[in-house]
Amino acid sequence: MNLPLFPLRTVFFPGETVPLHIFEPRYKALIEDCHRESQTFGIPVFIDNTLSYGTEVQLARVVNTYADGSRDVVCAARQVFRLKSFESLWSGKPYPGGEVEFLDQIRDSDPELKQRVITGIQDLYKLMDLTHEPIDPDRFNSFTLAHKIGLSMRQEFDLLRMTSEAMRLQFINDHLQQTAEVLSQLNATRERIEMNGHFRNYDPLDFEDFKLE
Repeated sequence: MNLPLFPLRTVFFPGETVPLHIFEPRYKALIEDCHRESQTFGIPVFIDNTLSYGTEVQLARVVNTYADGSRDVVCAARQVFRLKSFESLWSGKPYPGGEVEFLDQIRDSDPELKQRVITGIQDLYKLMDLTHEPIDPDRFNSFTLAHKIGLSMRQEFDLLRMTSEAMRLQFINDHLQQTAEVLSQLNATRERIEMNGHFRNYDPLDFEDFKLE
């Protein structure tokens, strides 16, 4: 399939809302064409100076239009694709485009693993003293809170490319466990630092079995 393309240094996951401020002339033209023709477009991830995978998005609405022609728009992220070809000027247009291949998703979610991930996210937020909305297990998937668990851009990109839901959940679960361990150590260190210089009660030692080495 051929799509107009809007490369960005970010990752968008299927199902999420994508707010964009469009100000470059070439991308203003892209949005105008997509709006007029009800055409989807692709956002390939620009990472390590390469373009290889991205997400198809659908223009949902134009929120603001400014005097200079720039716009605030909201899009809906749909499918993950692999980029097969790229043209900086596509089909006589001022914006890029290319051929994409959509990834077949394997819906092999493990309910127990999903629950471990949900619990891990809740525990992470408690460690960071952050509030969060209740998580509905029936509506939750590996992409739902992927932007809100401290993944690096590289990790988000790796997650995007995985086609197995079970593999994505395991990837997130491993990250949550590692992050929670680091945060627990940091919190323990902070407590020791805060206690330094304060009066403390020490348990008396029993020297009955004491030996001098």
